[in-house]
Amino acid sequence: MEVLDLVLQSSSSVSLVGALVLLLLVYLVSSFSFSSQKDRKGPPGPKPLPLLGNLLQLDLKMPYKTLVELSKKYGSVFTVYMGPQKVVVLAGYKTMKEALVNYAEEFGDRDPMKIMHEFNQGHGIIWANGDSWKEMRRFAMKNLRDFGMGKRASEDKIIEECEQLIEVINNFKGEAFDTNQPIHLAVANIIYSMVYGSRFEYDDPVFTSLVNHMSSRNQLLSSPSITVYNLFPWLFKWIANRKTFYQLAASNRKQNLQLLSRLKENVQPQICRGFVDAFLLQKQNLEKSGITNSHFHDENLMITVLNLISGGTDTTTSTLKWGLLLMTKYPKIQDQVQEELSRVMGSRQVQMDDRKNLHFTNAVIHEIQRLGSVTPMSLPHKTTKDVTFQGHFIKKGTPVIPLLVSVLHDESEWEEPHSFNPAHFLDNDEKFIKRDAFMPFSAGRRACPGESLASIMLFIFFASLLQRFRFTPPPGVSENEVDLTPQMCLILNPMPYQLCAAPRT
Repeated sequence: MEVLDLVLQSSSSVSLVGALVLLLLVYLVSSFSFSSQKDRKGPPGPKPLPLLGNLLQLDLKMPYKTLVELSKKYGSVFTVYMGPQKVVVLAGYKTMKEALVNYAEEFGDRDPMKIMHEFNQGHGIIWANGDSWKEMRRFAMKNLRDFGMGKRASEDKIIEECEQLIEVINNFKGEAFDTNQPIHLAVANIIYSMVYGSRFEYDDPVFTSLVNHMSSRNQLLSSPSITVYNLFPWLFKWIANRKTFYQLAASNRKQNLQLLSRLKENVQPQICRGFVDAFLLQKQNLEKSGITNSHFHDENLMITVLNLISGGTDTTTSTLKWGLLLMTKYPKIQDQVQEELSRVMGSRQVQMDDRKNLHFTNAVIHEIQRLGSVTPMSLPHKTTKDVTFQGHFIKKGTPVIPLLVSVLHDESEWEEPHSFNPAHFLDNDEKFIKRDAFMPFSAGRRACPGESLASIMLFIFFASLLQRFRFTPPPGVSENEVDLTPQMCLILNPMPYQLCAAPRT
């Protein structure tokens, strides 16, 4: 009834007669849409209501949960109607791999949600399609590699930032604290340093404002009211959360524009400080060659920068928060990690080369990513052409939701899919093994471009923090009382929590 409640709450702001007329028109259109799409055999699914589709059956705060349950009834390829919009859902490892890898071209477009299309206007790398997306993604991946992804330079940046985070945690002197802000700022600083060429101090008000505004905006994106706006924009354009979203986005954009302007003033071909410099130099070179209509323009730069910061910060932050929370929940596993770190590393700083010898620690990190499933649903894809997939006809332009959580918790792929069990990633000799169904970064054309950087950050941060600290629940909270209930904020976060970090001797 959540959707109906939202509709009823709108009566004070929208003329009742006008709303009824609009609902009637949409009813007629959607009724025609539902009937006309029965001509060819599409994926099965629950019967939709006119206008509302299957919205009343979905938990709009945790939609992935409903979709997982529907997949058990209708199979790994099924249809739901988000309002009048037909959406195909993909579930399970085998189906996801076939669609995103074997049919990468057919399922390779992005279906941008309404509010993000309004803001991005087809620019950037997350919500874009076509030649601009291809060019920006290719350029971003090449230059992020140049400025750290998968290179020793990234380790140096991450180790430096890890030391700063350890100092912040030490300042709590073993008292209970909220992990969110310190971890969020540390992870964000790595992304900002690769994009802009320099890091911020944690008490810099510009930096904290940038990080907090981006996080608040992402939280709004998953709110039920924004979800309803994306489905019925003509009826819910006035909602308060949409206005708040644009205020936060405008503030964030303004602050990043100031940072970009400073770099533009003294960009030099001989000294390339980060991604922004590389973009500006490429733009200058194209203009000198007489090319003035390329995809390298200021708007693409702005949106790509915002995409890189947003996409690279929240997911890694959430995964690390899950990791520390799980260590307080399962202290025996924390014991095993710390025993391995002491035996293999001693007091020496962890580096990426050490991962091959830290089998249990590596397995724990992968299991944190698997169980945490911080992106339970991939951002929506869209078919580029008519396609028959697993015997089902899917029309060109159909939105598609890859249900990543159904892969990471696939009961046919994992021995204990709903439990925290690092043995999922260990062989009989207790050596690390990577599983095919480990797909937290999605796959195919739309796989996360920052996967290698995220993997480096997770390993160095997690191992370094467990080298230095023993993590426990706050006083008065037992291990059994540690709450693993997630909250949906575009990604899956733990509920706000505190823990204690005692220095290890």
